[in-house]
Amino acid sequence: MLNPVTLALGADELIKLALKEDITSEDVSTNAVMRGYVKGKVELKAKAEGIICGLPVFERVFKLLDSQTEIEYFAEEGARVKSGQLIAEITGDIRVLLSGERTALNYLQRMSGIATYTAKTAELLKGSKTRLLDTRKTTPNMRIFEKYAVKVGGGVNHRYNLSDGILLKDNHIGAAGGVAKAIEMAREYSPFVRKVEVEVENLEMCREAVEAGADIIMLDNMSAEDMKKAVELIGGRALTECSGNITLENIKTIIATGVDFVSSGALTHSAPILDCSLKNLRPV
Repeated sequence: MLNPVTLALGADELIKLALKEDITSEDVSTNAVMRGYVKGKVELKAKAEGIICGLPVFERVFKLLDSQTEIEYFAEEGARVKSGQLIAEITGDIRVLLSGERTALNYLQRMSGIATYTAKTAELLKGSKTRLLDTRKTTPNMRIFEKYAVKVGGGVNHRYNLSDGILLKDNHIGAAGGVAKAIEMAREYSPFVRKVEVEVENLEMCREAVEAGADIIMLDNMSAEDMKKAVELIGGRALTECSGNITLENIKTIIATGVDFVSSGALTHSAPILDCSLKNLRPV
């Protein structure tokens, strides 16, 4: 998801907005102590154990401020790092290193935290057929970065946005007048290449969704017992996904129901950051 083409098509503009948020006119603190160009070097270090993610974005922050900035890496994207580990050394205009520090770290810490939490969750799915999905519960203007972090952590991306796929939730069903009617209307409107996913809250709705020909059935906030019954009822006629209050503590119980996918908003909205810092800035 995050590559040079993606950066050129959208990520750069988001990074520029983040920089503009932090530097509206000038970096007063830096300009007060650094009146002109001085070449310097600073170290990027991990302050906790986890999966490092977002190094391309971290680098891009400094490159957008000064394309001459150089970075030497000592850990690869997606690698597990330990507290105190040297991840990279950044060399360039000291003014750029100071002004870009917080924005670069904000991206790196947030993305690494998501990748770390995702990896921990995905580990619990090993050995099962169930795959881990993210959701649209992302930070505004951070979706491209947060969903990328989920992939680095071993998860799978659900639809990227509302234009990306049909998911008929409770309010869509209410607006249409029922499960079957909502599916019928979606089939009429959507191109044949799009699958129709529908959210159900009980076994009666599940039965209706199967009979109406849903491609994917999301079992929302159902008990493990009812989810198992729903999977048996569907009998492979549709893919199954469960959602709602998915936690590290209950995910193994959910896997036992036989669902194909587990979607968890917690991957992006509740993952703690992975603490990192820039240290030992010095002229070179």
